[in-house]
Formats: sequence, structure tokens, C-alpha cells
Amino acid sequence: MAEFTMDLNDEQKEVRDWLHGFAADVIRPAAAEWDEREETPWPVIQEAAKIGIYSLDFYAQQFFDPTGLGIPMAMEELFWGDAGIALSIVGTGLAAVGVLANGTEEQIGTWIPQMYGDANDVKVAAFCSSEPDAGSDVASMRTRAVYDAAKDEWVLNGTKTWATNGGIANVHVVVAVVDPELGSKGHASFIVPPNTPGLSQGQKFKKHGIRASHTAEVVLEDVRVPGSCLLGGKDKLDERMARARERAEAGGGERVKNAAMATFEASRPAVGAMAVGTARAAYEEALEYAKTRTQFGRPIIDNQGVAFQLADMRTQIDAARLLVWRASWMAATGKKFESAEGSMSKLFASETAKKVTGQAIQILGGNGFTREYPVERMHRDAAIYTIFEGTSEIQRLVIARTLSGLPVR
Repeated sequence: MAEFTMDLNDEQKEVRDWLHGFAADVIRPAAAEWDEREETPWPVIQEAAKIGIYSLDFYAQQFFDPTGLGIPMAMEELFWGDAGIALSIVGTGLAAVGVLANGTEEQIGTWIPQMYGDANDVKVAAFCSSEPDAGSDVASMRTRAVYDAAKDEWVLNGTKTWATNGGIANVHVVVAVVDPELGSKGHASFIVPPNTPGLSQGQKFKKHGIRASHTAEVVLEDVRVPGSCLLGGKDKLDERMARARERAEAGGGERVKNAAMATFEASRPAVGAMAVGTARAAYEEALEYAKTRTQFGRPIIDNQGVAFQLADMRTQIDAARLLVWRASWMAATGKKFESAEGSMSKLFASETAKKVTGQAIQILGGNGFTREYPVERMHRDAAIYTIFEGTSEIQRLVIARTLSGLPVR
């Protein structure tokens, strides 16, 4: 088991510096343009593909880092460059992880390469779970999947929302209800192959932040996919649902819910790392500005009102990173989140990003309020961290329930 340490090894430092260079040289110069255009930055994704960042192999290598620090380190550096472009680069990973977690070897080998394409013809993928009436409350999901045994096909109907790359993806992974009586245990995931009839893009959202990342509704109208597109296969689904029915009859629903919560807990530190990257970027901009901006004959950092803000900003960023690294290390080494450490890391880091980016605007004054300086964009981007992958309110609920053992409402 890897011991927890704050010292990155030589290989990790090399990867960090490589990612930082890409973020500084390729992502940052393009950030303002693609934020204004509110379009997927295909040329930047292609550049990432050319050097191996936009690939399953790269993220797999970071995921299997025995210290658990590979993914949070990568997320922090890319999102330090720009949150919208970085999300366009890493967004396909949501769908890829869904296939890796639930698919067969044949499904993994068939579909994941089609999610990424290659450096000459990059593709993206979309993971479609949230719905207009089912965000945090996944049990309210309405998209249905009905099996047509005569044709060995699944028929999908429903509307998904807030889907990163939704509608423009080459491959969509869709979560749908197979058995409504089983709640979240009656859900299954399906591959929708390229150009499948019945799948269309609904509303494309014009967002407050992360505007270079495409977010849209995905509409499914009698979408037919082969039986082989059910992730894990029908035999595995039937066995899983049979066990769920048995547990429900025996009163084991709470244990099922806790198992699902543990899965989310393990993924939340990655979002925390994204928030740390954005916060760090804003802090560095504010620090440099405070050192060079003079008022009343001296740099504004000489004033305690500014200097103390910067001290607090840096302290909060380092604390957020520590929580993210602790949770990531715990997940990688199989330690239980007995105090909802995954939610703690996501909660604190996301709230820190909102606060720090706001303080950065205040330090830059009127300049910070304009799009001539990047902290304005960073502040808009930071707002998403307290919303997606579970709102801050949901994180607090998870933490409170874990600590108390009671159904806090």
C-alpha cells in the first residue's frame, strides 16, 4: 500500500510539468477566444490528442497511479489553464469511465476507441444521466429502456439534460430505467452508437461559465440499440436486479444506497482538483497584480487589506488541495470514507474556488470586473463547481448523514 506523502516522485513531477506547459502554452492563449465563441475548441482538443493528453491511455495511467495523486494532479494543471477548455478535453472521460466500470472487455475494446477518435479526426463522447426532473434525485429518473426480445433490441425514450458533449458526441452513454420499482438499482447504462436514428440534440445551454464546454439536452425518441449495447450484458443485469429485489424484500435497501454513495464519494475529489486549479490560477493573477499595481506611491500588496486577503487565499487553496489529495489517496488505497472524505474535499475545494476568484476580482478592482483580465472568466467558471457532481448542499447532506448515521433531511 502506498504511504501518503506530499512529495511527488520524479515521474509525477515530469507529468505535472508537461501538463503545465501545455496549459500555459496552448490552453491559456486560446481561453478568452473560445469563451466568447461558446463553442467546442476542436483545434485545442486536437493538439491535446497529438501529444497524448486526449487519450484513454493517458487517463488510465493517471487513474492507476498507486498513490492516487495522478488524476487530481492532472485535473489541477489542466483547469489552471482554463476550466471551459479543460472540461472539453476531459469530458469524454465521463463516458469512458462509465464503459470501463460496467462494460465487458468486448464493449470496452469496441466503443472507447470510437469515443476519442485519433489525432487526425478527434471525436468526443457524452455521458447522459441527469434529467429535467432528476438531478440530485436520481430515483426520479424517467428515461425508460424496454427490451424487445423478438429483435434483441432495447428501445430508449426520454430526455436527458446537462450532458457534456450531448448531441455532438460520436458515442453517447445513456442511463435509463429498466425496472422502476427498484429505484436506482433498476437503472442500466446503454451505448448509443454513432448516427443512431431517434437521438437528437435538444436545447444547447448558453452558460454563465465553462462556455467552451458544450452542454445540451439529449432527446431520445424510440431509439433502438442492439442488445449488445447494454453495458455488462443482459444476463448480468438480470442477476443484479434479482439480487436487488431479494434485498428489498429482506429490508436491505439502506445498504444498497450506501454502496451507491461510496461510488460517488470516490469520484468527487477529481472535481475538487478542478476547483483547486481554477482557484490557484486566480490567486496567481491577483498576487502578480498586487505586486505590480501601484497606488499612493507603493504596490498595493504593501497594504494589509490586500496582503491579508492573499494570505487567506493561498491558505485556503493549500487546505483544499490537501483534502483532495487525502481523499484521492484513500480511494486508491481502498480506505473507507468513514467521514465522507470525498464529499468533504469536493465541498471545500468548490467553495474555495468561488471565494478565491471573487477575492481576485476585488484585488484587481475595476480591471477585475472586465474581460480584459482573466479573473472575470475564472470567477464565472468557478460557479459550476458548487453545482455539478452534487451541489454543495448535497455534499453537506452526505457529510451530515455519514457523521450522524441519521437520515438528515
